[in-house]
Amino acid sequence: MNVVLSLWLLVFGLFFPIFRFEPKQIKSEEFKLIILGTLQDGGSPHIGCKKECCKNLVLHPDENRQVVSLGLVDYASKKTWLIEATPDFSKQLKSLKEYADFSDTETPEGIFLTHAHIGHYTGLMFLGKEAMNAKGQKVFAMPRMRTFLEQNGPWSQLVSLKNISIQDLKANQITALGNKNWIKPILVPHRDEYSETVGFIISGANKKALFIPDIDKWEKWEQNINELIAQVDYAFVDATFFNGKELNNRNMAEVPHPSVEESMRRFIDLTPQNKNKVWFIHFNHTNPLLNLNSAEYKQVELLGFHIAQKGMAFSL
Repeated sequence: MNVVLSLWLLVFGLFFPIFRFEPKQIKSEEFKLIILGTLQDGGSPHIGCKKECCKNLVLHPDENRQVVSLGLVDYASKKTWLIEATPDFSKQLKSLKEYADFSDTETPEGIFLTHAHIGHYTGLMFLGKEAMNAKGQKVFAMPRMRTFLEQNGPWSQLVSLKNISIQDLKANQITALGNKNWIKPILVPHRDEYSETVGFIISGANKKALFIPDIDKWEKWEQNINELIAQVDYAFVDATFFNGKELNNRNMAEVPHPSVEESMRRFIDLTPQNKNKVWFIHFNHTNPLLNLNSAEYKQVELLGFHIAQKGMAFSL
């Protein structure tokens, strides 16, 4: 961490209290965003990992370590939506159901996908005839994402057997979620081998949230992330790696993401109010932010930012 950032840690720690989010019981509120997972696509324990970060997690799993996903619950219309279909799809549907005790339905009204990397869509397999054998589950997808699902097995079988019904998404076009609520995809630069990549702006009657789990680099984006943060109430942003030192066996250029250190430097000039909106999410298994007692975790909080955790709920 550079000298400027270190000085900020000292100054911020002296003059601003650390904010700790305390999850609350949800019952009567109209529209809620629920954190259902916070990890990068490969999850934790990560396949082939022999490092301390994954040690003993096979024998002693941490149920909070699930791949990044959001749930949306509308208590007025008694409907739910899921953002991302992850490898932890089955568990996350059960978690979402705990917040939606108004219905016996196990599946949401719709599933929104950001892109075609393994942690973000492969959970759709559980809707097939080998598992749930769902009937017309709505899946919202961008044009290239739709084509990928329709033209490549085994996903095409979900379409042909009508396990899923693909609904069109268009960049910057709003999809209504009830009378007051909506969601809008925004294109972001990422490794788009099979589909485009989007983030989402999610709006309730009172507040808005930004969700960008994957982006190559903030400077590659035509939009100004700092300006976008100022326009929302919560910003859940890519925090795959804390810094470039985590992977000693991979070329970081092959897996570009803005590191948490890079993002904090970019966000350092935000007002304290806007810093308070930032929630880091989508953590690689090596990311020290998964350890609530790590020095890196405390650094993020001292600077006025936050670390998303499974089970947190936010009013929109």
